Amino acid sequence: MRVKTYRIWFFVVIFSLGIVGCQGQGSHQEFPLTSSQVDASDDTDEPMTNKTIKIGLSMDTLVEERWEKDRDMFKQAVEALGAQIEVKAANGNDALQIAQAETLISQGVDLLVLVPHNAEAAATIVGKAQMAEIPVISYDRLVKNANIDLYISFDNQAVGVLQAQAITKQVPKGKYVYIGGASTDNNAHLLKEGVFSVLQPLIEAGDITVVYDQWTEAWMPAHAKENMLAALEANANDIDAVIAANDATAGGVIEALKQHGLNGKIPVAGQDAELAGIQRIINGEQEMTVYKPINALTEQAAKLAVSMASGEEIKTETTINNGKKEVPTIFLTPIAVDQNNIEETIVADGFHRLEDILQE
Repeated sequence: MRVKTYRIWFFVVIFSLGIVGCQGQGSHQEFPLTSSQVDASDDTDEPMTNKTIKIGLSMDTLVEERWEKDRDMFKQAVEALGAQIEVKAANGNDALQIAQAETLISQGVDLLVLVPHNAEAAATIVGKAQMAEIPVISYDRLVKNANIDLYISFDNQAVGVLQAQAITKQVPKGKYVYIGGASTDNNAHLLKEGVFSVLQPLIEAGDITVVYDQWTEAWMPAHAKENMLAALEANANDIDAVIAANDATAGGVIEALKQHGLNGKIPVAGQDAELAGIQRIINGEQEMTVYKPINALTEQAAKLAVSMASGEEIKTETTINNGKKEVPTIFLTPIAVDQNNIEETIVADGFHRLEDILQE
């Protein structure tokens, strides 16, 4: 695009002048626990401190870049605390995730950290862990209708709000398309609630019309592309803005727009600050993303996991009802990112290197 060379030189100059002294929103951000930790009584003959804690991590997928970062950072944080960790990923297969979790339970992990593929089906895993007296932390995604011990995540409704605020600022009136995440993922529903909390008043005022609204099976970019192609066909390409549930689905949306010569002409929102998403923002194909500092999430989750596995009780100021109980919850704060603040957030935190962002 004609703005590409200018933007690249802009970022190089800004980076060279400002990065050393940067005190931006993304760098040096503190995420203190909103919980108090209370030592639980331990009457065993052998103190827990003499035992090496073993944490099990059951993940939905490692297909997306974001989840590879979670795995690597969480593993590093757990091991830095002197504990061991065993990681398994099911890549979107509910039956496989249940079987893998059963293996972790049978191996005698002291605590299970669960990133569910299916918010409802994962309740089976929690039940099996509970029978083995193994506490469970629901990580990033909430397990529904299950007796989980703790939920830690970013505020996903706030993510949706940030997306909608950014796009409605650019397009206050017009025809909107919403490309959601997987309907089986509770986070996808929370994101949508956040988005429509901003859109609904504008819809009621007649300023915005949502002309297409569809979930994306398994969060797959190929399915998001199919959805976007269907939206374009149904509306004769007359679309003014798109909000996609994450950067992967936004990538699928933009591929569909390219087929019609509309990439860079219709604002698209995403989330997760994936490298490809950041590059699309610089190139003008994607309007914004939502950055969730995963290092803060993994570090807190690791500390909580080891503390709980050691017998400590965690009490939080916030709870979320998952259909079974009021789950103790810790929320971290997401950050909207566009062309104006990539350096002080994504780059300053070391989430992506500038040279990687600018790479062709």
